[in-house]
Amino acid sequence: VKLNEKDKLNSECIRCDTCDGFPCLIDAKADADINCVRPAIKNSNVTLITGAKVTRLITNASGNAIESVEVEVEGRQQFFKGDIVVASCGAINSAVLFLKSANDKHFNGLANKSGQVGRNFMKHQNAAMLALSRKINHTIFQKTMAVNDFYFGDKDFGFPMGHIQLLGKSNKDMLTADAPKFAPGFVLDKMAEHSIDWWMTGEDLPDPDNRVTVKGDNVQLFYKDNNQQGFERMKKKWKNILEECEVCDTIIDHKLYLGKNIPLAGVAHQNGTLRFGIDPLTSVLDINCKAHEIDNLYVVDGSFFVSSGAVNPSLTIIANAIRVGEHLIERLK
Repeated sequence: VKLNEKDKLNSECIRCDTCDGFPCLIDAKADADINCVRPAIKNSNVTLITGAKVTRLITNASGNAIESVEVEVEGRQQFFKGDIVVASCGAINSAVLFLKSANDKHFNGLANKSGQVGRNFMKHQNAAMLALSRKINHTIFQKTMAVNDFYFGDKDFGFPMGHIQLLGKSNKDMLTADAPKFAPGFVLDKMAEHSIDWWMTGEDLPDPDNRVTVKGDNVQLFYKDNNQQGFERMKKKWKNILEECEVCDTIIDHKLYLGKNIPLAGVAHQNGTLRFGIDPLTSVLDINCKAHEIDNLYVVDGSFFVSSGAVNPSLTIIANAIRVGEHLIERLK
């Protein structure tokens, strides 16, 4: 967020209670639109085409370069060409694009000699915890603290557990999504008023059977939880710590995503599916995130990850995008 603690009067962020679960109406969040898209389209050599869906990447006859990008723009098919093509569709849809672009040179999808395209999908183990108290929580801008004391384990468990952080302050509207339909609104209001809200993230491990596939026009996502012991121990440990604090009298644990069936749109931390590496037989991309078998195709999103860690992957994705961008500048000189 664009928060200025030294000069609060001139801070773009006004420390409100809608940082989680809502778009920022004053453009003070450092999201992709504000930090990347809007500055980029100010340049005369950048064109943003809206209402467009990339349907296929078409290679040349030898299959070693992308010749054109097939795009559906407001229902009409168009083709675009470029010296360099970069896919940034997110880990799920970048893999889908590679698979849908199969041809006689790439039978199983682009750059899929390794058979790894779409595999090793990861999304983290995530849980939210509400610590309820008899006291009212007057905090407005709550998302200000994180705890990594158990990230690499503790004296009782020598393996990684995960990451803990405060959530943005809950309100009735946010709680309604997970509440029973018959729950009275005033009850949810009171819960939000008396809660301290926590978010927990644990690492899930790369598993080739956790994967994205394409069957006809349908995208299928297969995922089975793994590496759960450390995450469950961390949740229990944090509950015990909170219960020792006089401010927290009751703990309510509710999983936002992993505990119920949701559409793919609910997968926030997607990564894996097009892992990078030095061997074309075990990876899809090289260390510069170029497809091993295709000279002008790059991928810049979370799909290059070979492991997920237990924190939000956004900063790593940003850092890698800058790194790949610097590589491309040198290549195009």
